[in-house]
Amino acid sequence: MTSTSQKHRDFVAEPMGEKPVMALAGIGEVLGKRLAEKGFDKAYVVLGQFLVLKKDEELFRDWLKDVCGANAKQQGDCYGCLKDWCDAFL
Repeated sequence: MTSTSQKHRDFVAEPMGEKPVMALAGIGEVLGKRLAEKGFDKAYVVLGQFLVLKKDEELFRDWLKDVCGANAKQQGDCYGCLKDWCDAFL
């Protein structure tokens, strides 16, 4: 099992609500701004895309790279964060 960041653990620990996109693990200020400019301003909007892509890791990582330029680590952190949140709450 890979270790997770405090940001990841905090996100997965509770319902998403209206959390900003930057609350997602792997998404900092720069990527968060790029995502918000494309309409993905809240974590739940990114979750919607994650679900539209049927929780497929490769498709989601490619999408995240294309939409905001996330690197491999950022893609993996964000994917893992959303996957673990879905496992806990869906």
